[in-house]
Amino acid sequence: MASSPIISPDPVPPLAPVNVSDPHHVVIIGGGFGGIRAAKSLANKTGVRVTLIDKRNFHLFQPLLYQVATASLSPTEVTFPIRSMFKRQKNVQVILAEATGVDLDRKVVKLADGEVAYDSLIVAAGVQSSYFGHHDWADHAPGLKSIEDAEKVRDKVLGAFEAAERETTPLRRKAMLTFVIIGGGPTGVELAGAIGELAHQTLRTEFRSFDSTDSRVVLVNSGDHVLKGYPDRLAKAAEKSLERLGVEVLRNSRVTSLVPGGVVLGDTQIATDTVIWAAGVEASPLAKTLGVPLSYGNRIPVNADLTLPSHPEVSVIGDIAAVTDAHGDLLPGVAQVAMQQGTLAAKNILRRLKGEETKSFHYKDKGMLATIGRNHAVADIGPFHLSGFPAWVIWAAVHIATLIGRRNRVAVMIQWAWSYVTHGRGARIITESPSVFDRPEPEEKEQPLTSRIRRPQLPSLPSISRRGN
Repeated sequence: MASSPIISPDPVPPLAPVNVSDPHHVVIIGGGFGGIRAAKSLANKTGVRVTLIDKRNFHLFQPLLYQVATASLSPTEVTFPIRSMFKRQKNVQVILAEATGVDLDRKVVKLADGEVAYDSLIVAAGVQSSYFGHHDWADHAPGLKSIEDAEKVRDKVLGAFEAAERETTPLRRKAMLTFVIIGGGPTGVELAGAIGELAHQTLRTEFRSFDSTDSRVVLVNSGDHVLKGYPDRLAKAAEKSLERLGVEVLRNSRVTSLVPGGVVLGDTQIATDTVIWAAGVEASPLAKTLGVPLSYGNRIPVNADLTLPSHPEVSVIGDIAAVTDAHGDLLPGVAQVAMQQGTLAAKNILRRLKGEETKSFHYKDKGMLATIGRNHAVADIGPFHLSGFPAWVIWAAVHIATLIGRRNRVAVMIQWAWSYVTHGRGARIITESPSVFDRPEPEEKEQPLTSRIRRPQLPSLPSISRRGN
């Protein structure tokens, strides 16, 4: 999405040295990629103590969250205890708490059960799914931003197949075996490919009442091709890979309503029991508590050095920050952006302590990767635009290397190797009863909505332009 640059183009003037007679207290909100990188950059630094606050006791490796949602990996393989990361870094304290607000004047972080004072603050609270004002849609289409989301999606997907095994009505079974993913960014593409692979390969011989290859997987995309922001050649290669897995890509389609048992696209309704939301994100509610003007998606505009205007002691990093590139486009919500910002924010705090001038943020694009099932991926790395098996190997290697924890790396490698040889999935557990899929019997076929239900007067979704979703 093109817009005028949000960050200041001018160098930030040097700041007065900070009094370091007592250890300078740096509070970090959020244990995601940016917050963890910032804390590590400040570990064991003289004159600095760090408090890392997160409402979860683990770091989540979000790029592989979709594999938890599609039963390829278990939650423990994409998470790592935050305390274990800093057990040898004596100046870092981890607090399990929910940050509910920030008082900039008093320089305190408000918690659900107290508050913590800071000398410097790094806000890395991340984002949540955005339904563009239609908050009721969340009841019908869960997003994929947390472990809880992934487990809910996994239960819905696997439960749909289990419920279909007992269903005797063809139309009900058809709705049960129709999976709709809304959003054609990397998350939507990877989800659609994984569900297509699950239906057409993993489960094809396991049911007796129906053929799992008859399942319908639909990817709804508001643009004319998936993976907006990728080169056209890679986007087309991704669509071909999706089609190979039986995924139906609906281009230039926008959701106008979500109703029980269906997705409304203009005048047509798709009967389905399983809808997954991957169409947009917005900043954590914490952003609104800062009392500053917000940008698109409630993100927080920052200076060139990632600090809050008029508050040089507060840095904002990761997906919650509104930072643009040289073309005025928001930087993608990917791990590399957050980690680079976390490093800079930490180093700038140390520069302030020494009375040095802070430095501006310049993103070093290391490329973008997305996988579409077995042996197929796309990689946009500088001048190299790869697809197919070579890109898939790069994707696997990068994700293994980036995972936190030796145990997680080994476990994921073993799981992927087993899945590659057997086409199996080792995390196929359901924790919620398939009875959640009971729905009224759908009509005989998809037809103009006006002949069946009253057409809701709701605005269409805006075009999806975020590369990180």
